[in-house]
Amino acid sequence: MLISRRSFFISSAFLGSSVASSSAEQDLPPSIAALPSLKDKAKPFTNAEREARMEKARSLMGKHGMDAIVLAGGTSSVYFTNLQIGGSERLWAVVIPRSGAPFLVCPAFEEDRVRELLAASPLGQNADVRIWQEDESPYIRLIQGLKDRGIASGSVGMEETVKFVFADGIAKAGAPSIQVVSATSVTAGCRMIKDAHEIDCLRLAGQATILVYQAVYNSLREGMTQRDVRTLIQAGYERVGFPGEASINVGPYTALPHGSRTPQTIREGTILMLDDGCKVEGYASDITRTFVLGHPTEKMLQVFEIVRRAQQAALTAAKPGIPCEAVDAAARKVIVDAGYGPGFKYFT
Repeated sequence: MLISRRSFFISSAFLGSSVASSSAEQDLPPSIAALPSLKDKAKPFTNAEREARMEKARSLMGKHGMDAIVLAGGTSSVYFTNLQIGGSERLWAVVIPRSGAPFLVCPAFEEDRVRELLAASPLGQNADVRIWQEDESPYIRLIQGLKDRGIASGSVGMEETVKFVFADGIAKAGAPSIQVVSATSVTAGCRMIKDAHEIDCLRLAGQATILVYQAVYNSLREGMTQRDVRTLIQAGYERVGFPGEASINVGPYTALPHGSRTPQTIREGTILMLDDGCKVEGYASDITRTFVLGHPTEKMLQVFEIVRRAQQAALTAAKPGIPCEAVDAAARKVIVDAGYGPGFKYFT
């Protein structure tokens, strides 16, 4: 595929401009410029939905013998309370007791920010916030918050992103009457089965990603680098209205699951692999697509068909109650039978 002088200068003008600038829109390749905004299709989660999630968590606490769970800066904090705390070397925690009002523990100098975040949370700006100074123990503050809710003894669950140093500090401050346990049965018990709203967000993220990938494919030209393609992808996600990114690998580097740092250039007839996606209300797509600039060789088509059949075998095998290894085995058999095994090192 040869690129015309005019197309070269159009592409160069686009790639040399700032995608973030609204004036650069006229320089976007046609397929990128034509992307529709999908942002108005994304429906934010309400405080009522998050309150229902906390009620389900309380029910699971009772089932699994926990008196409270501790969330510290992970996705679960956003899922239940809409508090995007982020990681820190200082303890920030949201504590949801089985009975009684949730409370927070945070550094004193962060209290104003916490109150600001609480305005968009079902906990409300008047929530109980236990602050601690630099010369004080956040763990004692947390244990006192539990005691004030009648939890002087029992089991307190730590969600999966709580740092060990925090869990250890809480365990020592509460010993011997408070036992620290894993809260995964509660947090995963709530999060792993998606409701209709969550599924809508996942579908919209997938739709947006496929639209961007299609537009990027139609904008590819021989001689582009990974950085050029990444710029196209960024522009595409800005058009559809969601934050996103993708890794790009070319030719033999598409055989590496997470790519290579080696600079790569697109040539006529080379395979390209895009991998990643975007987020809609915090719910992410993660989509890999492989395609060829120009016309694929017969060997490329054969291997592509083997992989497609392997994926279909895995989808057919995936049923409730079936072990994950059985799904992998179904896909692996197709690949091994096609002559690419034994020892095929990738997985389903």
